[in-house]
Amino acid sequence: MYRKISSVLFPIVTVMLIGAVYWGYQTQQDKNQLLIKAENQYQRAFHNLTFHVEKLHEQLGNTLAVNSTSKGFHQKGLVNVWRLTSEAQNEISQLPLSYLPFTEMENFLSHISNFAYKTAVRDLTKQPLSEAEFKTLKELYAKSDDIAKDLHHMQQDVLLDNLRWTDVELAIAAEEGSGKNTVVQGLRGVDQKVGEYPELDWGPSVTSMYEKRTMKMLSGEMMNNVEIRKRAASFLQVDPSMVEVSENGKGTEYASFSAVVQGDEDGNNKVQMDFAQRGGALIWYMKTREVGQTTISFEQAKTAADQFLQKHGFKNMQAVTYDEYRHNGVFTLVESQNDVLIYPDKVTVKVALDNGEVIGLQASDYVFQHRKRELTGPVLTKAEARKSINPELKVKDERLALIKGDTGEEVLCYEFVGKINGSMYRVYINAQSGLEESVEVISAEDMQAAS
Repeated sequence: MYRKISSVLFPIVTVMLIGAVYWGYQTQQDKNQLLIKAENQYQRAFHNLTFHVEKLHEQLGNTLAVNSTSKGFHQKGLVNVWRLTSEAQNEISQLPLSYLPFTEMENFLSHISNFAYKTAVRDLTKQPLSEAEFKTLKELYAKSDDIAKDLHHMQQDVLLDNLRWTDVELAIAAEEGSGKNTVVQGLRGVDQKVGEYPELDWGPSVTSMYEKRTMKMLSGEMMNNVEIRKRAASFLQVDPSMVEVSENGKGTEYASFSAVVQGDEDGNNKVQMDFAQRGGALIWYMKTREVGQTTISFEQAKTAADQFLQKHGFKNMQAVTYDEYRHNGVFTLVESQNDVLIYPDKVTVKVALDNGEVIGLQASDYVFQHRKRELTGPVLTKAEARKSINPELKVKDERLALIKGDTGEEVLCYEFVGKINGSMYRVYINAQSGLEESVEVISAEDMQAAS
Protein backbone atom coordinates (compact mmCIF):
# COMPACT_ATOMS: atom_id res chain seq x y z
CA MET A 1 0.00 0.00 0.00
CA TYR A 2 2.77 2.39 0.97
CA ARG A 3 4.58 1.45 -2.23
CA LYS A 4 1.51 2.42 -4.26
CA ILE A 5 1.16 5.74 -2.44
CA SER A 6 4.86 6.55 -2.83
CA SER A 7 4.75 5.66 -6.51
CA VAL A 8 2.00 8.25 -6.94
CA LEU A 9 3.37 10.97 -4.63
CA PHE A 10 7.02 10.74 -5.59
CA PRO A 11 6.55 12.06 -9.16
CA ILE A 12 4.25 14.78 -7.85
CA VAL A 13 6.76 15.89 -5.20
CA THR A 14 9.56 15.75 -7.75
CA VAL A 15 7.64 17.97 -10.16
CA MET A 16 6.78 20.38 -7.34
CA LEU A 17 10.43 20.51 -6.24
CA ILE A 18 11.61 21.19 -9.78
CA GLY A 19 8.92 23.85 -10.13
CA ALA A 20 9.97 25.50 -6.86
CA VAL A 21 13.62 25.53 -7.90
CA TYR A 22 12.71 27.00 -11.30
CA TRP A 23 10.46 29.61 -9.69
CA GLY A 24 13.24 30.59 -7.30
CA TYR A 25 15.70 30.81 -10.16
CA GLN A 26 13.33 33.00 -12.17
CA THR A 27 12.66 35.21 -9.16
CA GLN A 28 16.38 35.67 -8.60
CA GLN A 29 16.88 36.45 -12.27
CA ASP A 30 14.10 39.05 -12.17
CA LYS A 31 15.60 40.55 -9.02
CA ASN A 32 19.02 40.74 -10.64
CA GLN A 33 17.52 42.40 -13.71
CA LEU A 34 15.85 45.03 -11.55
CA LEU A 35 19.07 45.67 -9.64
CA ILE A 36 21.01 46.04 -12.89
CA LYS A 37 18.38 48.44 -14.25
CA ALA A 38 18.45 50.50 -11.03
CA GLU A 39 22.25 50.51 -10.98
CA ASN A 40 22.41 51.70 -14.59
CA GLN A 41 19.94 54.49 -13.80
CA TYR A 42 21.91 55.59 -10.72
CA GLN A 43 25.23 55.51 -12.60
CA ARG A 44 23.78 57.50 -15.49
CA ALA A 45 22.27 60.12 -13.15
CA PHE A 46 25.54 60.57 -11.21
CA HIS A 47 27.77 60.85 -14.27
CA ASN A 48 25.28 63.26 -15.88
CA LEU A 49 25.27 65.30 -12.65
CA THR A 50 29.07 65.55 -12.74
CA PHE A 51 28.98 66.52 -16.41
CA HIS A 52 26.32 69.22 -15.96
CA VAL A 53 28.05 70.79 -12.94
CA GLU A 54 31.28 70.96 -14.97
CA LYS A 55 29.34 72.53 -17.87
CA LEU A 56 27.71 74.94 -15.41
CA HIS A 57 31.15 76.10 -14.29
CA GLU A 58 32.18 76.49 -17.94
CA GLN A 59 29.04 78.46 -18.84
CA LEU A 60 29.48 80.84 -15.89
CA GLY A 61 33.03 81.45 -17.09
CA ASN A 62 31.85 82.14 -20.63
CA THR A 63 29.26 84.62 -19.36
CA LEU A 64 31.91 86.48 -17.37
CA ALA A 65 34.48 86.39 -20.20
CA VAL A 66 32.58 88.61 -22.62
CA ASN A 67 32.42 92.38 -22.53
CA SER A 68 30.22 93.85 -19.80
CA THR A 69 28.13 95.53 -22.51
CA SER A 70 27.32 92.23 -24.30
CA LYS A 71 23.71 92.14 -23.14
CA GLY A 72 22.60 89.52 -25.66
CA PHE A 73 25.37 87.09 -24.72
CA HIS A 74 24.72 87.65 -21.02
CA GLN A 75 21.09 86.72 -21.51
CA LYS A 76 21.98 83.65 -23.54
CA GLY A 77 24.57 82.58 -20.96
CA LEU A 78 22.15 82.99 -18.04
CA VAL A 79 19.50 80.96 -19.84
CA ASN A 80 22.07 78.18 -20.26
CA VAL A 81 23.01 78.43 -16.57
CA TRP A 82 19.34 78.07 -15.66
CA ARG A 83 18.99 75.04 -17.97
CA LEU A 84 22.10 73.31 -16.61
CA THR A 85 21.13 73.81 -12.95
CA SER A 86 17.66 72.45 -13.71
CA GLU A 87 19.29 69.37 -15.27
CA ALA A 88 21.54 68.92 -12.24
CA GLN A 89 18.59 69.22 -9.85
CA ASN A 90 16.71 66.58 -11.82
CA GLU A 91 19.68 64.20 -11.67
CA ILE A 92 20.08 64.61 -7.91
CA SER A 93 16.43 63.62 -7.53
CA GLN A 94 17.20 60.33 -9.34
CA LEU A 95 19.99 59.29 -6.95
CA PRO A 96 19.25 57.02 -3.94
CA LEU A 97 19.63 59.75 -1.34
CA SER A 98 16.47 59.18 0.71
CA TYR A 99 18.47 58.66 3.91
CA LEU A 100 21.34 61.02 3.08
CA PRO A 101 20.85 64.76 3.62
CA PHE A 102 21.92 66.55 0.45
CA THR A 103 19.81 69.62 1.11
CA GLU A 104 22.62 72.20 1.05
CA MET A 105 23.64 71.19 -2.47
CA GLU A 106 20.02 71.11 -3.68
CA ASN A 107 19.32 74.49 -2.08
CA PHE A 108 22.46 75.98 -3.65
CA LEU A 109 21.48 74.78 -7.13
CA SER A 110 17.95 76.06 -6.59
CA HIS A 111 19.29 79.53 -5.77
CA ILE A 112 21.55 79.53 -8.84
CA SER A 113 18.65 78.43 -11.04
CA ASN A 114 16.31 81.15 -9.79
CA PHE A 115 19.05 83.80 -9.88
CA ALA A 116 19.82 82.96 -13.53
CA TYR A 117 16.16 82.83 -14.53
CA LYS A 118 15.11 86.04 -12.78
CA THR A 119 18.06 87.89 -14.31
CA ALA A 120 17.66 86.47 -17.82
CA VAL A 121 13.95 87.24 -18.19
CA ARG A 122 14.31 90.96 -17.61
CA ASP A 123 15.20 93.40 -20.39
CA LEU A 124 18.99 93.60 -20.01
CA THR A 125 19.18 96.44 -22.53
CA LYS A 126 17.26 98.63 -20.07
CA GLN A 127 18.42 96.99 -16.85
CA PRO A 128 21.87 95.44 -17.41
CA LEU A 129 23.73 93.28 -14.92
CA SER A 130 24.77 95.30 -11.87
CA GLU A 131 28.16 95.23 -10.16
CA ALA A 132 26.63 93.15 -7.35
CA GLU A 133 25.30 90.61 -9.87
CA PHE A 134 28.68 90.37 -11.61
CA LYS A 135 30.25 89.76 -8.20
CA THR A 136 27.73 87.00 -7.49
CA LEU A 137 28.49 85.38 -10.87
CA LYS A 138 32.23 85.43 -10.09
CA GLU A 139 31.65 83.76 -6.73
CA LEU A 140 29.40 81.16 -8.34
CA TYR A 141 32.10 80.51 -10.95
CA ALA A 142 34.69 79.78 -8.22
CA LYS A 143 32.34 77.67 -6.09
CA SER A 144 31.03 75.63 -9.02
CA ASP A 145 34.65 74.77 -9.83
CA ASP A 146 35.14 73.38 -6.31
CA ILE A 147 31.98 71.29 -6.53
CA ALA A 148 32.83 70.03 -10.03
CA LYS A 149 36.29 68.91 -8.89
CA ASP A 150 34.87 67.06 -5.88
CA LEU A 151 32.29 65.29 -8.02
CA HIS A 152 34.96 64.45 -10.61
CA HIS A 153 37.13 62.83 -7.90
CA MET A 154 34.14 60.81 -6.78
CA GLN A 155 33.51 59.81 -10.38
CA GLN A 156 37.06 58.50 -10.67
CA ASP A 157 36.66 56.46 -7.48
CA VAL A 158 33.39 54.99 -8.74
CA LEU A 159 34.97 53.95 -12.06
CA LEU A 160 38.33 52.71 -10.70
CA ASP A 161 36.88 50.71 -7.80
CA ASN A 162 33.72 49.57 -9.62
CA LEU A 163 31.58 50.99 -6.86
CA ARG A 164 27.85 50.28 -7.07
CA TRP A 165 25.14 52.76 -6.17
CA THR A 166 22.90 49.93 -4.99
CA ASP A 167 25.53 49.27 -2.31
CA VAL A 168 25.49 52.98 -1.48
CA GLU A 169 21.73 52.80 -1.00
CA LEU A 170 22.08 49.85 1.39
CA ALA A 171 24.92 51.54 3.29
CA ILE A 172 22.89 54.72 3.77
CA ALA A 173 19.78 52.82 4.86
CA ALA A 174 21.86 50.82 7.36
CA GLU A 175 23.51 54.05 8.60
CA GLU A 176 26.91 52.54 7.94
CA GLY A 177 28.07 55.16 5.49
CA SER A 178 29.75 57.60 7.84
CA GLY A 179 33.23 56.50 6.82
CA LYS A 180 33.11 53.08 5.20
CA ASN A 181 31.57 53.93 1.86
CA THR A 182 33.60 56.20 -0.44
CA VAL A 183 30.60 57.58 -2.29
CA VAL A 184 28.56 58.32 0.83
CA GLN A 185 31.56 60.03 2.42
CA GLY A 186 32.12 62.07 -0.74
CA LEU A 187 28.50 63.20 -0.99
CA ARG A 188 28.45 64.24 2.65
CA GLY A 189 31.67 66.15 2.13
CA VAL A 190 30.24 68.04 -0.85
CA ASP A 191 27.04 68.91 1.01
CA GLN A 192 28.97 70.07 4.08
CA LYS A 193 31.29 72.22 1.99
CA VAL A 194 28.34 73.90 0.23
CA GLY A 195 26.67 74.52 3.58
CA GLU A 196 29.79 76.36 4.79
CA TYR A 197 29.81 78.81 1.89
CA PRO A 198 29.18 82.42 3.00
CA GLU A 199 25.78 83.78 2.05
CA LEU A 200 25.77 85.31 -1.43
CA ASP A 201 23.94 88.42 -2.58
CA TRP A 202 21.21 86.84 -4.68
CA GLY A 203 19.32 90.10 -5.11
CA PRO A 204 15.88 91.02 -3.76
CA SER A 205 13.84 89.04 -6.32
CA VAL A 206 15.51 85.71 -5.47
CA THR A 207 15.81 86.40 -1.74
CA SER A 208 12.07 87.10 -1.55
CA MET A 209 11.35 83.64 -2.99
CA TYR A 210 13.03 81.97 -0.01
CA GLU A 211 11.82 84.44 2.58
CA LYS A 212 9.79 82.65 5.20
CA ARG A 213 6.72 84.25 6.64
CA THR A 214 7.39 85.05 10.26
CA MET A 215 5.57 87.05 12.90
CA LYS A 216 8.13 89.84 12.42
CA MET A 217 6.39 90.67 9.15
CA LEU A 218 3.17 91.54 10.99
CA SER A 219 2.17 94.53 13.06
CA GLY A 220 0.11 94.80 16.22
CA GLU A 221 0.30 93.65 19.82
CA MET A 222 1.35 90.18 20.93
CA MET A 223 -1.69 88.05 21.79
CA ASN A 224 -2.12 85.51 24.58
CA ASN A 225 -4.41 82.51 25.07
CA VAL A 226 -7.18 84.53 26.71
CA GLU A 227 -7.33 87.12 23.92
CA ILE A 228 -7.31 84.45 21.20
CA ARG A 229 -10.11 82.57 22.97
CA LYS A 230 -12.21 85.74 22.93
CA ARG A 231 -11.50 86.34 19.24
CA ALA A 232 -12.39 82.78 18.29
CA ALA A 233 -15.58 82.86 20.37
CA SER A 234 -16.61 86.18 18.79
CA PHE A 235 -15.93 84.85 15.30
CA LEU A 236 -18.03 81.73 15.90
CA GLN A 237 -20.65 83.39 18.12
CA VAL A 238 -20.17 80.82 20.89
CA ASP A 239 -19.37 80.97 24.60
CA PRO A 240 -15.59 81.36 25.23
CA SER A 241 -15.68 78.31 27.52
CA MET A 242 -16.28 76.12 24.45
CA VAL A 243 -13.00 77.19 22.83
CA GLU A 244 -9.77 75.26 23.45
CA VAL A 245 -6.61 77.25 22.68
CA SER A 246 -3.04 75.97 22.27
CA GLU A 247 0.17 77.77 21.30
CA ASN A 248 2.29 76.62 18.35
CA GLY A 249 6.03 77.28 17.98
CA LYS A 250 6.31 78.96 21.36
CA GLY A 251 9.27 81.31 21.54
CA THR A 252 9.99 81.15 17.80
CA GLU A 253 9.43 83.53 14.89
CA TYR A 254 6.59 81.30 13.70
CA ALA A 255 4.52 81.40 16.87
CA SER A 256 0.76 81.15 16.40
CA PHE A 257 -2.34 79.94 18.24
CA SER A 258 -4.76 77.17 17.36
CA ALA A 259 -8.36 77.39 18.56
CA VAL A 260 -10.67 74.36 18.50
CA VAL A 261 -14.37 73.90 19.21
CA GLN A 262 -15.21 70.23 19.50
CA GLY A 263 -18.10 68.76 17.51
CA ASP A 264 -20.34 65.80 18.26
CA GLU A 265 -19.20 62.27 19.10
CA ASP A 266 -18.68 61.47 15.41
CA GLY A 267 -16.46 64.53 14.88
CA ASN A 268 -19.06 66.43 12.86
CA ASN A 269 -19.18 70.24 13.20
CA LYS A 270 -15.72 70.39 14.73
CA VAL A 271 -14.15 73.83 14.12
CA GLN A 272 -10.42 74.50 13.87
CA MET A 273 -8.79 77.92 13.54
CA ASP A 274 -5.26 79.38 13.46
CA PHE A 275 -4.44 82.92 14.59
CA ALA A 276 -1.24 84.95 14.30
CA GLN A 277 0.38 85.63 17.65
CA ARG A 278 1.27 89.17 16.64
CA GLY A 279 -1.87 91.14 15.86
CA GLY A 280 -4.19 88.15 16.31
CA ALA A 281 -5.31 87.98 12.66
CA LEU A 282 -7.19 84.86 11.55
CA ILE A 283 -4.98 82.81 9.22
CA TRP A 284 -7.04 79.68 8.67
CA TYR A 285 -10.52 78.35 9.49
CA MET A 286 -12.18 75.00 8.85
CA LYS A 287 -15.44 73.39 9.92
CA THR A 288 -15.59 69.62 9.51
CA ARG A 289 -18.97 68.17 8.60
CA GLU A 290 -20.71 65.97 6.07
CA VAL A 291 -21.87 68.00 3.07
CA GLY A 292 -25.12 66.89 1.45
CA GLN A 293 -26.31 67.10 -2.15
CA THR A 294 -26.06 70.45 -3.93
CA THR A 295 -29.20 72.53 -3.50
CA ILE A 296 -28.01 76.13 -3.97
CA SER A 297 -26.97 77.97 -7.13
CA PHE A 298 -23.59 79.47 -8.01
CA GLU A 299 -24.97 82.96 -7.36
CA GLN A 300 -26.17 81.99 -3.90
CA ALA A 301 -22.80 80.43 -3.05
CA LYS A 302 -20.98 83.56 -4.23
CA THR A 303 -23.27 85.76 -2.16
CA ALA A 304 -22.59 83.58 0.89
CA ALA A 305 -18.82 83.94 0.40
CA ASP A 306 -19.08 87.73 -0.06
CA GLN A 307 -21.25 88.17 3.04
CA PHE A 308 -18.95 85.98 5.15
CA LEU A 309 -15.88 88.03 4.21
CA GLN A 310 -17.67 91.32 4.71
CA LYS A 311 -18.86 90.22 8.14
CA HIS A 312 -15.38 89.26 9.27
CA GLY A 313 -13.50 92.35 8.13
CA PHE A 314 -12.32 91.44 4.64
CA LYS A 315 -13.49 94.51 2.73
CA ASN A 316 -13.79 95.12 -1.02
CA MET A 317 -13.03 91.55 -2.04
CA GLN A 318 -13.73 90.38 -5.60
CA ALA A 319 -13.89 86.79 -6.83
CA VAL A 320 -11.41 85.82 -9.55
CA THR A 321 -11.58 81.99 -9.67
CA TYR A 322 -14.06 79.26 -8.79
CA ASP A 323 -13.79 75.47 -8.46
CA GLU A 324 -16.44 72.95 -7.51
CA TYR A 325 -15.97 69.43 -6.15
CA ARG A 326 -17.83 67.05 -3.82
CA HIS A 327 -20.67 69.54 -3.37
CA ASN A 328 -18.27 72.27 -2.21
CA GLY A 329 -17.67 75.55 -4.00
CA VAL A 330 -14.23 77.14 -3.60
CA PHE A 331 -13.78 80.83 -4.42
CA THR A 332 -10.52 82.75 -4.66
CA LEU A 333 -11.03 86.44 -3.99
CA VAL A 334 -8.64 89.39 -4.11
CA GLU A 335 -8.92 92.91 -2.75
CA SER A 336 -10.04 95.73 -5.00
CA GLN A 337 -8.46 99.13 -4.26
CA ASN A 338 -9.60 102.12 -6.32
CA ASP A 339 -10.86 99.70 -9.02
CA VAL A 340 -7.47 97.92 -9.15
CA LEU A 341 -7.40 94.21 -8.32
CA ILE A 342 -4.65 93.54 -5.76
CA TYR A 343 -3.73 89.91 -6.45
CA PRO A 344 -1.19 89.55 -3.60
CA ASP A 345 -4.05 90.22 -1.12
CA LYS A 346 -5.76 86.90 -1.71
CA VAL A 347 -8.15 84.70 0.30
CA THR A 348 -9.80 81.37 -0.47
CA VAL A 349 -13.31 80.60 0.77
CA LYS A 350 -14.99 77.18 0.80
CA VAL A 351 -18.79 77.10 0.67
CA ALA A 352 -20.94 74.01 1.33
CA LEU A 353 -23.38 73.79 -1.57
CA ASP A 354 -26.08 72.00 0.43
CA ASN A 355 -27.02 75.08 2.45
CA GLY A 356 -24.55 77.89 1.63
CA GLU A 357 -22.57 77.67 4.88
CA VAL A 358 -18.94 78.80 4.70
CA ILE A 359 -16.90 75.89 6.07
CA GLY A 360 -13.36 76.97 5.15
CA LEU A 361 -11.13 80.03 4.88
CA GLN A 362 -7.45 80.32 3.94
CA ALA A 363 -6.23 83.88 4.51
CA SER A 364 -2.45 83.57 5.01
CA ASP A 365 -1.63 85.48 1.79
CA TYR A 366 -3.93 88.31 2.81
CA VAL A 367 -2.61 88.45 6.38
CA PHE A 368 1.04 88.69 5.35
CA GLN A 369 0.66 90.77 2.17
CA HIS A 370 -2.18 93.18 2.94
CA ARG A 371 -1.34 96.84 3.32
CA LYS A 372 -2.53 100.17 2.06
CA ARG A 373 -0.68 100.76 -1.20
CA GLU A 374 0.04 104.08 -2.85
CA LEU A 375 -0.82 103.11 -6.40
CA THR A 376 0.61 105.24 -9.17
CA GLY A 377 -1.51 105.60 -12.28
CA PRO A 378 -0.68 103.74 -15.50
CA VAL A 379 1.61 105.35 -18.05
CA LEU A 380 -0.19 103.66 -20.94
CA THR A 381 -3.84 103.96 -21.80
CA LYS A 382 -5.98 100.86 -22.33
CA ALA A 383 -5.89 101.45 -26.05
CA GLU A 384 -2.08 101.60 -26.04
CA ALA A 385 -1.83 98.47 -23.90
CA ARG A 386 -4.21 96.62 -26.23
CA LYS A 387 -1.64 96.96 -29.03
CA SER A 388 0.62 94.54 -27.11
CA ILE A 389 -1.85 91.66 -27.07
CA ASN A 390 -2.52 89.16 -29.83
CA PRO A 391 -4.98 90.81 -32.24
CA GLU A 392 -6.81 87.48 -32.51
CA LEU A 393 -7.65 87.54 -28.78
CA LYS A 394 -11.35 88.37 -28.47
CA VAL A 395 -11.35 90.58 -25.38
CA LYS A 396 -14.38 90.22 -23.13
CA ASP A 397 -13.18 92.20 -20.12
CA GLU A 398 -10.35 94.55 -19.17
CA ARG A 399 -9.27 96.22 -15.95
CA LEU A 400 -6.22 97.26 -13.93
CA ALA A 401 -4.54 94.71 -11.68
CA LEU A 402 -1.51 94.58 -9.42
CA ILE A 403 0.39 91.29 -9.73
CA LYS A 404 3.80 89.92 -8.78
CA GLY A 405 6.08 89.85 -11.80
CA ASP A 406 8.90 87.43 -12.60
CA THR A 407 11.31 89.51 -10.52
CA GLY A 408 9.07 89.20 -7.45
CA GLU A 409 8.16 92.88 -7.47
CA GLU A 410 4.58 94.12 -7.64
CA VAL A 411 3.71 95.37 -11.12
CA LEU A 412 0.69 97.40 -12.21
CA CYS A 413 -0.84 95.81 -15.32
CA TYR A 414 -3.82 95.89 -17.58
CA GLU A 415 -5.64 92.58 -17.27
CA PHE A 416 -7.27 91.55 -20.55
CA VAL A 417 -9.63 88.57 -20.41
CA GLY A 418 -10.45 87.01 -23.73
CA LYS A 419 -10.80 83.94 -25.91
CA ILE A 420 -8.38 82.52 -28.46
CA ASN A 421 -7.83 79.03 -29.90
CA GLY A 422 -10.94 77.79 -28.11
CA SER A 423 -9.67 78.67 -24.60
CA MET A 424 -10.10 81.60 -22.22
CA TYR A 425 -7.03 83.53 -21.04
CA ARG A 426 -6.01 86.34 -18.74
CA VAL A 427 -3.22 88.38 -20.31
CA TYR A 428 -1.35 90.89 -18.14
CA ILE A 429 0.28 93.84 -19.93
CA ASN A 430 2.66 96.07 -17.94
CA ALA A 431 0.91 99.42 -17.60
CA GLN A 432 4.24 101.28 -17.71
CA SER A 433 6.22 99.46 -20.41
CA GLY A 434 3.61 97.61 -22.48
CA LEU A 435 5.44 94.28 -22.05
CA GLU A 436 3.54 91.05 -21.42
CA GLU A 437 4.08 90.18 -17.77
CA SER A 438 2.03 87.00 -17.54
CA VAL A 439 -0.51 84.82 -19.34
CA GLU A 440 -2.79 82.25 -17.70
CA VAL A 441 -5.57 80.02 -18.93
CA ILE A 442 -8.88 80.26 -17.07
CA SER A 443 -12.07 78.22 -16.97
CA ALA A 444 -15.65 79.17 -17.70
CA GLU A 445 -16.29 79.00 -13.94
CA ASP A 446 -13.51 81.52 -13.36
CA MET A 447 -15.13 83.84 -15.86
CA GLN A 448 -18.46 83.43 -14.10
CA ALA A 449 -16.87 84.16 -10.70
CA ALA A 450 -15.14 87.31 -11.95
CA SER A 451 -18.17 88.71 -13.75
